Amino acid sequence: MAEKERGPHPTLRIKGTKSHSLLGKKIVLGVTGSVAAVRTFELARELIRHGADVYSVMSRAATEIIHPYTLHYATGHEAITKLMGDIEHVEFLGMEGSADLFLIAPCTANTLNKIATGVSDTPVTVFATTAFGSGIPLVIVPAMHESMFNSPVLTENLEKLRQLGVTVLGPKIQEGLAKIVSIAEIVLATEHILSPKKLAGKRVLVTGGPTSEPIDPVRILTNRSSGRTGMELAKEAYKQGAEVTLVHSKALNMMGINELRVETANEMIDTCLNELRTGYDVLISSAAIADFTVDPAVVKIASGGDLHLHFTPTRKLIAEARKEFPELVIVGFKAETNVSEDELVRRVRTKLDAHNLQMVVGNDIGKGGIGTDENEVFIIRTGVSNVKYVNGKKRIIAEEIVNELAELF
Repeated sequence: MAEKERGPHPTLRIKGTKSHSLLGKKIVLGVTGSVAAVRTFELARELIRHGADVYSVMSRAATEIIHPYTLHYATGHEAITKLMGDIEHVEFLGMEGSADLFLIAPCTANTLNKIATGVSDTPVTVFATTAFGSGIPLVIVPAMHESMFNSPVLTENLEKLRQLGVTVLGPKIQEGLAKIVSIAEIVLATEHILSPKKLAGKRVLVTGGPTSEPIDPVRILTNRSSGRTGMELAKEAYKQGAEVTLVHSKALNMMGINELRVETANEMIDTCLNELRTGYDVLISSAAIADFTVDPAVVKIASGGDLHLHFTPTRKLIAEARKEFPELVIVGFKAETNVSEDELVRRVRTKLDAHNLQMVVGNDIGKGGIGTDENEVFIIRTGVSNVKYVNGKKRIIAEEIVNELAELF
């Protein structure tokens, strides 16, 4: 009986479904004997969703936590558990190796100490030594008990690895454990290392999310903004090499992105202006800053009966930023509801000209976008007649906005 022809591996069905940020990149995932190895299945799949080709190499201890078949299924490639005649470590990470990055997640104290001292007695440590010799980027994600992480020997070796150019992510200290950081943070760091660095050397301030204006100690006036666009813009600018500060009311908690938390429109504007005074190249003003505020009551307003509020217009961040920083590159946003495409573009151009902005992103929130994962926007740059239309996930939109921004430098 003839052998049944196999179809494509399931990994091909998810490749690049979230973004193409790692498309064409080959990542070797090293797995060591921490219980956190159970998370490597999803880590591998997430890297693939962003376009990467992932190959795995495991220490013997790792195979006692998860079976090599698991990573074979996750990546579409057989896991390397011992070095064979193909000299896989050289094939992937040698001087002419095909891999772009070696990522060890999780990395135990044992493996970390071995790598720092040049010991190469497991497939993972052999791969690490080879990567060092070839100048291929090495990322380590430690995971162990907190007492082990606090060892002065490990501390010394960790610093040694950093001095050698190794990127160390985490760990996250919780419940007496030095835990592996989030998969999202690992993916972002990987994208940062492998991205073309279009904004290298630039300082970028991003605003995001809603502001909240207190009515009394309990109630607030706010809007439906989720803050996703601001967070995606901050991540994308960081990926492209910028030094990024995000001013918002949420919590992103990503290594490499400085966060300043604010609540009200006045806090947002004052915080941004004070930060800009330290020297920035770009302001991306994507926050939905309240247009009106009220004088809040000092005690909770009793419920029942009519309530009359006096609204006062808030200050305008872009106007104040442009006045104080005439050379600053400013990207504005213009949200409208239920207008024609031509009218939306006209209003975007009006804002572009009125405040001497370098770029404005317009969208019709009457058709969606606010508080959702997806949006459709029109991007207009000063001096460019063409209007760029982008729709889809806000991550994809952020990539396009930052690519357009990079064209300004």
